[in-house]
Amino acid sequence: MAELARSLRLYVLLQRASARSAMQYRLNSVIGVLSGAVWQGAGFAFIWVVMHTFPSLAGWGLAEIAFLYGLRLTAHALAMIPMMSVHDIQWVVRNGEFDRFLLRPLNPLVQLMGNRVGLGQVGDLLVGVTLLAVAGGNVPVDWDAWLVAYCVVAVAGGALIEAAFFLGLSSLSLRMVDTTALRVFVDDVFSRFGSYPMKVFGGVTEWLLTFVLPVAFVAYVPSSVVLGKLDASWALAAPLLGVVLIAVAYLVWRRQLDHYQSAGH
Repeated sequence: MAELARSLRLYVLLQRASARSAMQYRLNSVIGVLSGAVWQGAGFAFIWVVMHTFPSLAGWGLAEIAFLYGLRLTAHALAMIPMMSVHDIQWVVRNGEFDRFLLRPLNPLVQLMGNRVGLGQVGDLLVGVTLLAVAGGNVPVDWDAWLVAYCVVAVAGGALIEAAFFLGLSSLSLRMVDTTALRVFVDDVFSRFGSYPMKVFGGVTEWLLTFVLPVAFVAYVPSSVVLGKLDASWALAAPLLGVVLIAVAYLVWRRQLDHYQSAGH
């Protein structure tokens, strides 16, 4: 626990320093946040147009899909804000900068995560939270403290699921150098399919997105529980799966780290 607390404190300090550095160029920082918000807002605008053509998708109305979209986007943003710097891992390895992380008596993953702040993902978070708040007030749900608390836990679980896949695939760069294409593909699957009810896809695709690449557990399953479309026995599936997957992803990271060779070898 002491080591975890030390790592968290180090990460916060590094992110604070990265944020101060980014804010030296305030216009760029504002553009970064706005670009993320506009991009995600455009994605939901497409769904809004579709829903004005079709009254419902697989039995989900506009407010319910907006809630699903907001939950997925919030989880995605919370996963990527701390992990965005890990996206640069292939360049860190190629340039030999990762060697410096290993020479310091600090967790190299925490150093890598604190190397850059994800400004675009802050925009994602703003849009996601706004959609959750607005859609939450328009869905047929009797909100109470427990249900709100569950949404918080569900978002955390979804964030851990996305972060786990991103970390696991990124860690392969310690041996394969460049895994960008694979990471972009998986992220695209989570983004494109995770914003819709799984029943839309049906059959084999629905099964694959639930039990092979667990896109459904990021937002669809928790949203279905909140909206009464799925039995409450599924409520803790996303948080528990998130904890298990992030633990496995860290083990993969440690395994790849043991086989790391400097770019000069």
